[in-house]
Amino acid sequence: MLGLFEENKVIYDTKIGFIGLGKLGMPCAEAVAKKGFDVAGYDILPKFSQHIEIRETVQDLCRDRDIVFVATPTPHEDGYDGREPTSHKPVKDFNYEAVKKVLTKCNKHMSMEQTLVLISTVLPGTCRRVFEPLVTNTKLMYNPYLIAMGTVGDDMINPEMIMIGSKNGLAGKNCSIRSAQLESFYNTVCDNDPRMEFGTYEEVESMKIFYNTFISTKVALVNMIQDVAQKTGNMNVDKVTEALAKSTKRIISPKYMKAGMGDGGACHPRDNIALRWLAKELDLGYDMFESIMTAREKQAENMALEILKHGKSVFFTSDSYKPGVNMPDGSSSLLLQYYVKKHGGQIVNGFDTPVQVLVRVHESDNISADDSTIIFDPWRSYPKADNVIYYGDTCTTQ
Repeated sequence: MLGLFEENKVIYDTKIGFIGLGKLGMPCAEAVAKKGFDVAGYDILPKFSQHIEIRETVQDLCRDRDIVFVATPTPHEDGYDGREPTSHKPVKDFNYEAVKKVLTKCNKHMSMEQTLVLISTVLPGTCRRVFEPLVTNTKLMYNPYLIAMGTVGDDMINPEMIMIGSKNGLAGKNCSIRSAQLESFYNTVCDNDPRMEFGTYEEVESMKIFYNTFISTKVALVNMIQDVAQKTGNMNVDKVTEALAKSTKRIISPKYMKAGMGDGGACHPRDNIALRWLAKELDLGYDMFESIMTAREKQAENMALEILKHGKSVFFTSDSYKPGVNMPDGSSSLLLQYYVKKHGGQIVNGFDTPVQVLVRVHESDNISADDSTIIFDPWRSYPKADNVIYYGDTCTTQ
C-alpha cells in the first residue's frame, strides 16, 4: 500500500485508520474524513460517528489501512494532571501501558506495506527506548499534533507546523518514503500549506513537549509579574505585559533561540540575582529566578565536564560576554572557565602550554587550530571535521 502519490499530493484512495477516538482522535479522524478520505476508527469504548466507519477490533481496523494513526492517551497517575498541587510529589513519567498494548496489537496485524504513526505526547527518548522494539512488522513514525481543546479539528487542518519523526530523521532528498507519504498526506489535508519539520524520534518528541512547556513558562512569567504588581502597589500588570508583548526585536522573535553559551552581560545575570531578593522581600512564596540561575550554573558545569572529556588544557577564544564588546561583566565564558578549573582543567593562553581543547566562545570568533587540537563548538556552526565537537548535537544517523 504505502499510499498513492501524485505531484506531492496523496490521492484520495489512501485509506486512513485512527485508533483511539477520544478528545484528540475523533475530531482529527472526522476532519480527515471531511476532506474526502476513507477513514475508519477503533476505540476500546463504543463510539458513533456520521463521518467515519467504526470498527470493532484493532485487527479489523488494520487489515486494509495505508496509514494507521494511534491516538491512545498517555496519562499521568491520578493527582498528576495539575488540578491539585504536585510540586511536593515524587516525579513521574507518563503512563505508556495503553500505547504499548495498542502498538503490539498493530504490529501483529500490519505489514511493511503499511505505516504506523503515533501521535500521542511522550517524553524525549520514549519512542526509541519503549515503542520501536515493539514494532517489527512495519515501520513506526512519530507525528504529534499541536492542538487545543475546543479547536481540535481546525487545528488538525490548520496547524502551526507538522512534525514528523523517524528512527533516522532523514528529510529532503534523503527523506524516507514514509516521511514523504506523511508530508504528502498533510499537504492534501491541511488548508494552510503548513511548515514541515522532520527529525529523529528524539528531536520531534522534544519539539512537541518543549512547545507546550514554553507556553507554560510564559504563563508562569506573566503571572509572576501579576503577583509583583499586586504586592508592590501602584502597578497595573497589563501595562507591563503589553509593553513586553510588543517587543518583537528580542522577546517575541527568533532572537536567543539558538542554544550555545549561557546568558551573560552587565544586566541579565545581575537582574535575576536581584529579583531573587525581591521575590523573598515580597513574600511571593516561590523564586523562579533561583531556578534560572541554578540552571545557568548547572548548564555551564555540564558543558565544562564535556570539554574535559577531550583534554585538560583548555583555551577560550574570549573572556567577554558578547562578541565585539571587550567586557567580562556577567561573562558566561568566565563562568564556564570557573567550572573547567573546578573539575581539574587548566586555562591556557595558547602560547606557553600546548592546547588540547579550544572552546569557541562566540559564534563569530575566527579560529584556527591544527588537527591535534579539539575544537569545541557550542554553536554547531564551525566547519565539520574529525577534530570538531558539536556540543548539543548527538545525532549520528544524519
